[in-house]
Amino acid sequence: MPVPADLLNQKMTAPGQPFEMETVTIRGIPTRVWKHAPASLRQILETTAQFAARDYLVYEDERLTYAEHYRQVCCLAHRLVDEFGIQPGDRVALVMRNYPEWPVVFWAVVSIGAVIVPLNAWWAVPELHYALADSGVRAVFADGERAELLAAIADQLPELKNRVMARHAGELPGWHDWSALLADAPESTALPDVTIGRDADATIFYTSGTTGKPKGALATHRNICVNQISGLSVRARTELRYGRTPEPPKEQMGQLISVPLFHVTGCLAMLCASTFNGYKIVFMRKWDADQAIEIIAREKLNSFGGVPSMPLQVLESPLLKTHDLSSIRAIQFGGAPPPPELAARIKQAFPNAAASNGFGLTETCGLATANIGEDYQAKPRSVGLPPAVTDIKIVAEGGAEQPADEIGEIWVKGPQVIKGYWNKPEANTETFSDGWLHSGDLGYLDTEGFLFVVDRARDMLIRGGENIYCIEVENALYEHPAVLDAAVIGLPDPVLGELVAATVQVRGASGVSGVSEKELQKHVAARLAAYKVPVRIDLQMEPLPRNANGKVMKTAIREQMTR
Repeated sequence: MPVPADLLNQKMTAPGQPFEMETVTIRGIPTRVWKHAPASLRQILETTAQFAARDYLVYEDERLTYAEHYRQVCCLAHRLVDEFGIQPGDRVALVMRNYPEWPVVFWAVVSIGAVIVPLNAWWAVPELHYALADSGVRAVFADGERAELLAAIADQLPELKNRVMARHAGELPGWHDWSALLADAPESTALPDVTIGRDADATIFYTSGTTGKPKGALATHRNICVNQISGLSVRARTELRYGRTPEPPKEQMGQLISVPLFHVTGCLAMLCASTFNGYKIVFMRKWDADQAIEIIAREKLNSFGGVPSMPLQVLESPLLKTHDLSSIRAIQFGGAPPPPELAARIKQAFPNAAASNGFGLTETCGLATANIGEDYQAKPRSVGLPPAVTDIKIVAEGGAEQPADEIGEIWVKGPQVIKGYWNKPEANTETFSDGWLHSGDLGYLDTEGFLFVVDRARDMLIRGGENIYCIEVENALYEHPAVLDAAVIGLPDPVLGELVAATVQVRGASGVSGVSEKELQKHVAARLAAYKVPVRIDLQMEPLPRNANGKVMKTAIREQMTR
């Protein structure tokens, strides 16, 4: 029998232990925190000096050591302060796919006390314009493809005075070239002299909003740094639960990052954690299971993951039998419900690897619970246990806390819960209360404290790890003059989890023959990112089914579309 997690929490967090806790007051709320957590992201970056000679970033045929990366960060940090005039608290946007420049910008911005605003590189121009204006950024870094998109709207944003593009052939008026920017910077191996408080603002990640507009989740340095220790603690606790002594790796570990860095999973749970632990990080331009297998074998990587479809595709690949992946020690995934059989399949194919599932949100900077190794094999439908600094409770509609095995809304409390939404006081009041985050997800806790997620209370679907709020797509459809009513749902998909689909009632004057599915798809594509465009739109003249309260009965629509 495994040792109870509560007992281990007490031992591991006692005074003098590596995972010692203390209680501090954060925004008026007494909160348990890790006593020895890094004070800031800048401190995490500075500790990488001990890994100077190691490979840090690998992208195709490009390699950057920790020392080379640190020099670039220092040079860019001085340019930001001395020439761009970026001050602590100023917002700087980052709109780029996973290139080696991405981490350089991230670490430079957070190390001078400014706030990094990573934006979804798949977004359409209206979505990018909204987030740039909403956050009031003073500078933007973009790759060539995104710079071309932003060039048309940059002049509409008066605060956006500094624009830098990377990996772009040719020039864009008003934009600095990345290579020239760093080449002209004074060589420096020291960061600008800036003091950063633990609860200073650090990041704004935009998450889909229930009103159709994204919300900027504002996280502090403490929010992010405590989760780096939480990740170590839950892994150590799992080892101890099954009678093993946690030991640090004897050689450098390697992580394949194939999910976008503009989400908290890629940035905070993978990039920051890998940097904190001195890992080699390998980026992929685009996820491809066969290519991932080749990279893992060549680079002798120790972990990979993302959404559940990724390890599934690796398991299905014929290359799995022809390449040596014995270096793999961890396979992590989340963002969508994994099929129950995935646990057994991973165990068979990777007997030396610990598979892990978990639960987290943008609002928890990634980690809220984790289910690792033997715990995951024993309870593959669970998303696991919270770290010792985190509380989970299940709340009924009236506000009462539910007992074990009873379903309700999942609430989370801990030092990783964000400060709030940027410029959204009403959303803050609705989502946060006395330090508790109301997740909008439905679930239950079993008698051992393991969390099970059973449904989403919010009207949202998840396509390949991307959260899509149905109302956002519905609002885009409503902008077409032929659309009278619309309902967006998720259709099951074996690879992506869910696909966006819609049923639309067209106006009587236009009739079904007066508008086509392709026309409506093109209409949505002009307003939203490609992954939000419905792959199927059913057109009808009849009203959509509604209940007595006037709400669209999406269950009936889903049944109709899946017959």
